[in-house]
Amino acid sequence: MTALPEGLTAGTWNLDPAHTDATFTVRHAGISKVRGQFTTVSGSLQVGDSLEDLRFESVLEVASISTGNADRDNHLKSEDFFGAAEHPEIRFVSTKVEGDTLHGDLTIKGVTKPVALDFSYEGATTDPFGVFRAGFSGETKISRKEFGLTWNAALETGGVLVSDEVRISIDAQFVAPTAA
Repeated sequence: MTALPEGLTAGTWNLDPAHTDATFTVRHAGISKVRGQFTTVSGSLQVGDSLEDLRFESVLEVASISTGNADRDNHLKSEDFFGAAEHPEIRFVSTKVEGDTLHGDLTIKGVTKPVALDFSYEGATTDPFGVFRAGFSGETKISRKEFGLTWNAALETGGVLVSDEVRISIDAQFVAPTAA
């Protein structure tokens, strides 16, 4: 049993969406990277008596996807990719913690697959407004095809327009449970 890191106390911590980034990176045309984020996120962190008891759940609203290009964002929301009308959320629910790895189930476009995130506790502090906060970061890679995101276009010179591998990063800040 691994003791809780300093500053982390048992209870339900709420995700602070204003101080959380959920981002992704994918190779485009094999020569560059496209980055994007989901600007509407929600979630919570359940902290128990040990680090192994930690449980994290988050929801990303597909309609909030932003890559800095409106045409690309609309294409990503379409049935070719996320199908936002039928599948408005991406959901992650953790299942266990092993060392620096957070395991969980990721659901995209109605498909749920286990994933493992390399994660770290970034610390805790009281902000200037008296709110106690804790931060975590995590990263993983997924195959978008495994989640039914199969649209692509062949390139004249060989290869495809959008890589299968997607890197996902989250920097999350949580607000401590209030004392009863």
